[in-house]
Amino acid sequence: MTDQLERLNRLPLRTNLRGLRPYGAPQLDVPILLNVNENTHGVPADVRAAIAEAVTEAAAGLNRYPDREFTELRGALAEYLGHGLDAMNIWAANGSNEVLQQILQAFGGPGRNALGFPPTYSMYPLLAAGTDTGYVAGVRGEGYSLTAESAARQVRELQPNIVFLCSPNNPTGTGLGLDVVEAVYEAGEASQAIIIVDEAYHEFAHEGTPSALTLLPGRERLIVSRTMSKAFALAGARIGYMAAAPEVTDALRLVRLPYHLSAITQATALAALRHREALMADVEDIKRQRDRIVTELTRMGLTPASSDSNYVFFGGLTDPHRVWQELLDAGVLVRDVGIPGHLRVTAGTEAETTAFLEALERILTAHRG
Repeated sequence: MTDQLERLNRLPLRTNLRGLRPYGAPQLDVPILLNVNENTHGVPADVRAAIAEAVTEAAAGLNRYPDREFTELRGALAEYLGHGLDAMNIWAANGSNEVLQQILQAFGGPGRNALGFPPTYSMYPLLAAGTDTGYVAGVRGEGYSLTAESAARQVRELQPNIVFLCSPNNPTGTGLGLDVVEAVYEAGEASQAIIIVDEAYHEFAHEGTPSALTLLPGRERLIVSRTMSKAFALAGARIGYMAAAPEVTDALRLVRLPYHLSAITQATALAALRHREALMADVEDIKRQRDRIVTELTRMGLTPASSDSNYVFFGGLTDPHRVWQELLDAGVLVRDVGIPGHLRVTAGTEAETTAFLEALERILTAHRG
């Protein structure tokens, strides 16, 4: 046991937090970072200028608290999402993780459970632990699939208070059919379960892929969460949001911290939304690089999953950690998600993608030789 852990254990830490490790992917100084699904294209120059101008204007009023209801931003997000939504349906916070935390604060807590279907986003159990909400791990089928029948059966049997459905799923990148969401919502009626569809990567889905936003009318327990970290290239700005029935946003007002969304954050988000055409152009390039990765990994004899996200989960590796280390030695950082035989790589710029593919092919050739 390390000295640091010993010191931690001497504190009166909550029992359910003992032994947990904080979330964290490696933050290493290497030339090509393709491990945390960032938008590596960055913010275009004209959008940066617009954000800088908006932030400068907001800075003139930093002696005052920001709009507690972030009314203009909620309206702009509703307009971006469409589907007949308005500001009353929208909530935002400092990253979608904070949105999810607030949902757990409002609807989870002691004596209540949240259900997830691993492998999925690793923050779900940590958010549950942080809010003293129990976490139950469901099961997936072959190839990490999740069918409507299987998911609904597990919800009926386990009677969770909250269900996490990640679509596209992280780390596999695969989307869920809306039949899964509908079946889970109906199965959660008995326990009045809140159903969260985490669509953090939806902008990268293949054309024609429907969003769970289409299912919101008449479903007051359904929440669709999104983020500006990925498609909008604003991971450093920490802006996440969700759409749901107005009574859900009222519930989150009961647990949010006062003035939780700063004037700088609101100004940044609004400027980016006004210039989203330039940002969405980069999304299209990222999708091309993602599909290129799938094609090239297949050619190399690996087994990439079909991806609706900005990353590719791929298998067929005998020693994935060794491959991860050799890629790192070559200046390319990808993600070892701890699943046997698999790694995950973010689709970067064309140059970054080329560097990854060339390095991986050299490594595989050396191993096979």
